[in-house]
Amino acid sequence: MATQATPARVPVRGGAPRRRGRGTRSNENLAGWLFVAPVIVILGLFLLLPILMALWVSLTDWNGQGSPFTRNVPFVGVENYTRLFAEDGLDRRDFMTSLRNNLYYVGIVVPVQTALALGLALIVNNRRLKGKGFFRSAFYFPSVTSSVAISVVFLFLFANSGAVNKLLGLFGVAGPQWFADPRGVLHLLLGALGVDQPPAALTGGGPFGLSWWDWLSGPSVAMVSIITLVVWTTSGTFMLMFLAALQNVPVALDEASTLDGAGRWQRFRYVTLPMIKPTMFLVVTLGLIGSWQVFDQVYVMSQGDPAKTTLTPAYLSYRTAFREFDYGSGAAISFVLFLIIIVLTLIQRRVMADRDPVDRPRGRWRRRVPERS
Repeated sequence: MATQATPARVPVRGGAPRRRGRGTRSNENLAGWLFVAPVIVILGLFLLLPILMALWVSLTDWNGQGSPFTRNVPFVGVENYTRLFAEDGLDRRDFMTSLRNNLYYVGIVVPVQTALALGLALIVNNRRLKGKGFFRSAFYFPSVTSSVAISVVFLFLFANSGAVNKLLGLFGVAGPQWFADPRGVLHLLLGALGVDQPPAALTGGGPFGLSWWDWLSGPSVAMVSIITLVVWTTSGTFMLMFLAALQNVPVALDEASTLDGAGRWQRFRYVTLPMIKPTMFLVVTLGLIGSWQVFDQVYVMSQGDPAKTTLTPAYLSYRTAFREFDYGSGAAISFVLFLIIIVLTLIQRRVMADRDPVDRPRGRWRRRVPERS
């Protein structure tokens, strides 16, 4: 029986090219872009576009009349920025005064509210504490209350005849005029020691148009009352963040350190703090951003008074733009504030970043000696 041989297939050079079909990855990319397109459009219209418009306004001398994008609005370039730093005048003095006030505000609020929030979280996270739900709600309650309402209440508490001065009077202390005394806390302490006049070395020239005596005044008593309000209202939110981080710390690590003979402080320093370091970075970053953007408490309680000792860059930007109708300078102040927040956040991120011991200088580490087998 003969078998029929199958002819061999000869490859043909220059044949039809292979048809490429759409891969799974290209379909996933297209679907992904379709899903995120509405968010991108919304953020572009309501976030990026207003920022670019405000940046243009900061380069003009727009007074709020008509549109800032017409030819009738004079273009001044960086003049609004140079007035804040390089030109002697009221604009630079007010801006530097607001920076001084905000520096004292940030230097007190951020460490105090972080430490208080961590302490409250440690208390609530204690296994022996009963009624954790009550204490957690009580500590968090000020954070969900209207800041305007709390600011009004604090105005009555810190009035000249308010509850705070009445309480100080019980201990024989004459309470200050909280929202009328423009002197800083350091000036008040020096005045109590008999130093009423500033030294001649500090009354001379200082950086950015302010004397060294002005820079070293400390926060006013009005700013102290605002600081007390902010610390009380923000610590509850950060407490919940720390509490969530503490509850994620493995119990086995704490028990192992206890078996190794570590005390309570050693366990907290070498076990708990390293484990909650990302949350610490988040809390400090949010506190830093919020402290530089403080506005509503200043608007309700003092509006920059007394004698501009509670003036902050955020409130100064609002006052310059919406009360003095100098929208260009107001927008310039807001962008300078934006850059300050970005720079400080990057510095903080670098400081709190985890460093590999291999990258450290060799002089700070001992050379390892190989163990003898």
